[in-house]
Formats: sequence, C-alpha cells, structure tokens
Amino acid sequence: MIVAKNIHKKYNSLEILKGVDLEINKAEVVSIVGTSGAGKTTLLTILGTLDRPNNGEVLINGENVFQLNDKKLAAFRNLNIGFVFQFHQLLPEFTALENVCIPALIAKKSKKEAEQRAEELLDFFNLRERMSHKPSELSGGEQQRIAVARALVNNPGVVFADEPSGNLDSVNANELHQLFFKLRDNFKQTFVIVTHNTELAKMADRTLSMKDGRIVA
Repeated sequence: MIVAKNIHKKYNSLEILKGVDLEINKAEVVSIVGTSGAGKTTLLTILGTLDRPNNGEVLINGENVFQLNDKKLAAFRNLNIGFVFQFHQLLPEFTALENVCIPALIAKKSKKEAEQRAEELLDFFNLRERMSHKPSELSGGEQQRIAVARALVNNPGVVFADEPSGNLDSVNANELHQLFFKLRDNFKQTFVIVTHNTELAKMADRTLSMKDGRIVA
C-alpha cells in the first residue's frame, strides 16, 4: 500500500533522513522505533504527506504523491490519510461530535452525512453519551479516542500515529493499543505508528528500527 524509495530530508545543513526505503502492506500494523533524533517523526510526516522530502518518492495506493501540487496533495491527504498525535489536537470550542466531523466537512460532505458517520464512530468507541461534551469535559482517554474517530471519519486507507499513547496512563494506553488492532481487523486499515512504548511495538505485525536517519532493522 505504501512504498517509499530513497527518502532524504535536510533542514538547513542537518541531514535527518539518509536514504530510507520501505514497503508497508494493506491492513498491516507497523511500528517505527528508535532513540530520539533517529528520524522517526520526520519519516512519518513525509509518509503522511505533511512535508516533502528533498529527494526520493512516496507511493500510496500507487499514487506518486509528491508529483501532486499542494492543493491536490491536500485533497488526497484529506480523503486517504488519517492522523493521530500524542496531544489530541481537538478544538476546545467544539463538541466531540463537531470535532470528529471536521475532516468530512473539509471534504465537502454534507453536514448530515458527516454527523451520521461521526455518530457511527462515536458509537463504535462507546462515546455516544459524550457527543455533546467539549474536550475540557472529557478524560484524556476519551479525548484520544475522539481524535482517533476524527482520523477515521473519511474512511482513510492508512492512519499515521505519532506517539499516540505518550500522553496517556498505562490503562488508557493499553485500551488505545487494542483499539488500533480492532480497527484494523474490522475495517482493514493500515496503521503506521511511531512509538517509544515497547508493549505497543511488540504488538505490531512488524517493527522498523531507525538509527541516524536510516532503517537498520
């Protein structure tokens, strides 16, 4: 589903990625591990099309994404890719339901269609009773599950997660990890997860280890 070839990335004179090659299959859960500064998050932002490499190419479902202009790339990202971050990035003035709807509305889906899909996801995550609550009224685990629901609202083929459980206690972290695999089994989505959590890394179908801007194992 994802093919990256010879990915290089520099910031000024600092070389972060030094020729990364990888392939990730549909419905695979892959973890990326390594020490701080190894290049994990930079690789994730490039695979997720949030940043462009200096050299190399990324194909997602056969689409050579960096041949697209910025407007077309943003549209591709919105429809095909979901993101979950360490900090949930929910908008505080909106309810849980409204937060989940945002990517669908950006994709120009009707309010009715967006809300119907958001309600289905919040049901799936056992959050129906929390739909009208704002983030400040929710627990950390609930906020992160809402962030996952938001990532899934457009039925993306792949979800990229950067330290998704890094801000959660061990109980909520374990629930989130189990959720990723339940989603993969139910919806056949691909998950690429940067993590320092050794338990999550062990649960993945495959673990890629990075060091000094390269995949070493």
